[in-house]
Amino acid sequence: MLKERPMNLLRLGVNIDHVATLRNARGGDHPCPIRAALIAHEAGADGITAHLREDRRHIKDHDIERLMNEVPLPLNLEMAMTDEMLTIALKARPHAVCIVPEKREEVTTEGGLDAVRFEKELTPFVKKLQDKGSRVSLFINNEHEQIHAANRIGARVIEIHTGHYCHLTGKARNEELTKISEAAMLGRALGLEIHAGHGLSFDNVSHIAAIPEIVELNIGHFLIGESVFIGLEKAIKEMRRRMKEARA
Repeated sequence: MLKERPMNLLRLGVNIDHVATLRNARGGDHPCPIRAALIAHEAGADGITAHLREDRRHIKDHDIERLMNEVPLPLNLEMAMTDEMLTIALKARPHAVCIVPEKREEVTTEGGLDAVRFEKELTPFVKKLQDKGSRVSLFINNEHEQIHAANRIGARVIEIHTGHYCHLTGKARNEELTKISEAAMLGRALGLEIHAGHGLSFDNVSHIAAIPEIVELNIGHFLIGESVFIGLEKAIKEMRRRMKEARA
């Protein structure tokens, strides 16, 4: 289970996908995403996130097995809604599964899952995972109809896509922040646990972290990139500091 924290503090899930991206660029075993997960643990992360893509462009199947067996933090497995991924998740039984949209041609996840469109297919998919003990979240946009659909589907958690917010400036960013906050309030009112993630950095995390309904942030690309310059442990500790300051 995730480590318990006071209600005014956020959990931080560290995504280690892009350590695997660097490893795969040259083949071999270096840099090792398992080592990155262990450093994240020592630096104060509450969980590890890893996206097992259909094309295995970064995390590989054996990474999931090692993360489950060697890292003393709960694993949040991001995956598409496919039969192959369902089989893997039901066997691995990670602490959490986050269902995300996936297109082979995309560089990174471009938006939220369409829970409205796929409600019929998602409902039994989610139930199978939850019956095996995994906490299931849906990675969705901050649209009220998507939140209501997630609730009908039976997911216990939603993760609000913050990528659009992170790319905006000025008035447009403030308007998007309001939408995220309203979405978080709606989800909480429905009894859902609220997470957020995508594109978050030192510069933009504070306003998202200040939303009281959000209890977990999942951050990866920025932390791995920043670690090139200051080290992974320092990057995680600095992100934690900014999250704590925002809640204070």
